[in-house]
Amino acid sequence: MPVAKPIARLTRRAEFLKVAAAGRRWAAPGLVLQVLRSGVVASGKPIRLGFTASRKVGIAVLRNRARRRLRAAAAEVMPRHAAPGHDYVLIARAATPSRPYSALVEDLCTALRRLGVYQEAVPSDGP
Repeated sequence: MPVAKPIARLTRRAEFLKVAAAGRRWAAPGLVLQVLRSGVVASGKPIRLGFTASRKVGIAVLRNRARRRLRAAAAEVMPRHAAPGHDYVLIARAATPSRPYSALVEDLCTALRRLGVYQEAVPSDGP
């Protein structure tokens, strides 16, 4: 069974601002993905991931729902397909809380491909 890539969280405002200022971005109907190479790319270098939802998404209940849905989609996609050694920021859009989950997952995969950080999943050796 392949080893999952370690995922760390972006928590400080300065980290989010650095990715926004110097990184690349792709907007999909359900989310916006920002990516910044975080230095030397090595297989052991963790994926760093941050989530945000502005008031444009809606009231606090909707913003929290949007972040939970983005976290769930990222937990499914990022360990298998995101390139290590990058910082990622997922930004919720107004459609995020009501968009079908499968469409959110596809939006994330498409954004990773468009930004050139998508990697094919390594098949496991065992049954």
